[in-house]
Amino acid sequence: MTPSTILGVVLAFVPGYLLGSLNFAVIVSRLYAHDDVRRHGSGNAGMTNMLRTYGKFPALLTALGDIFKGTASVWIGRLAFALLGISFMDGGYLGGIAALLGHLFPLYFGFKGGKGVLVSAGALLAINPLNLLILAVIFVPFVFLVKIVSLTSILAAICYPIVTYLTAKFLHWGGDPLADAGMALIFSVIVIYMHRDNIKRLLNGTESRFGQKKHS
Repeated sequence: MTPSTILGVVLAFVPGYLLGSLNFAVIVSRLYAHDDVRRHGSGNAGMTNMLRTYGKFPALLTALGDIFKGTASVWIGRLAFALLGISFMDGGYLGGIAALLGHLFPLYFGFKGGKGVLVSAGALLAINPLNLLILAVIFVPFVFLVKIVSLTSILAAICYPIVTYLTAKFLHWGGDPLADAGMALIFSVIVIYMHRDNIKRLLNGTESRFGQKKHS
């Protein structure tokens, strides 16, 4: 790996991680309610727990912040690679993954964050909006049908690399199909792993639905 490549990786990853560490669930809950959302409900610093704990407006602010930092991190990663002439991969994926890791393990908030669904969606919006649109068309109606956010998030994560491969292969939307699908798979594995407790509750039939103040 050349020095310019190493520098590009650092310039894509570090800002993405630091930006991802701005956990908006914690920030909004502290500003809005002088509280920490991680003390309530599931203990998760994410939009779903914000909605159940404080209501729609704080949850909306959290969602917008999480989506923005995912998108901005992709832009930063691509800019870093473009300035240094790095073309062997899309630097946006690296920036997006860094933001996701920052969200999950925020430097500024004791490394206890959320589960990364909206940050991943924000990254996907910048990386490949067509794939995000396809997933949204499928899973936005689905979440209102089953009323289980975690199940919808897990299924969307499973489908993400598949959709990425198919659009790159047959619609030529993106780069190399296998490379793009491989990077998408990293997002998916991380998000699914962070939902491991939800998976156990889904299998036990005890997972929360809309309007229930249980674990998320």
